[in-house]
Amino acid sequence: MSAKYDPVMDAEAVDWIEKVLGEEVCQGKSINEDVLKDGQILCRLANHLGGDIQKINNSKMAFKMMENIAKFLDFCGTFGVAKSDLFQTVDLYEKQNIQQVINSIHALARKANSKGLSVPILGPKESQKNPREFTEEQKRAGEGVIGLQMGSNKGASQAGDTFGRPRQVAGNTSYPTK
Repeated sequence: MSAKYDPVMDAEAVDWIEKVLGEEVCQGKSINEDVLKDGQILCRLANHLGGDIQKINNSKMAFKMMENIAKFLDFCGTFGVAKSDLFQTVDLYEKQNIQQVINSIHALARKANSKGLSVPILGPKESQKNPREFTEEQKRAGEGVIGLQMGSNKGASQAGDTFGRPRQVAGNTSYPTK
């Protein structure tokens, strides 16, 4: 997992969190240095983006810190971040996959920008649906086209093709044995 870790993406995610919250909450530390482990900053971030996390646990007990992280992940799910983009609680708390935590922050930033919130841009713009409408006439016009994927070989054949065939030996076909 440490081979996947990208310190540049880490620094960008920390910078984005601090700009959204309007204060230097990470104190120059990276996500890889347990700055988000207790989940308090994540809960504050969720509330700043429109979440409603009433009780943020200040306790240093493991299950309370993991509860904060779970609240943040629940917010992300209701905010619209794809489940496949989210990290698991243990990824952050036990540092099993810090890069996935960083990727989740980036995904949250993309979703916030796509919703029109006034937050800094982080990474590429989130893709949007672009449905196409075709008339019946356009659909019928496509039926007459035979593409290469549909089996047309444009007149090519395998006549004279010898690639891959075994060598043809005329005469004695017995081989000496040792």
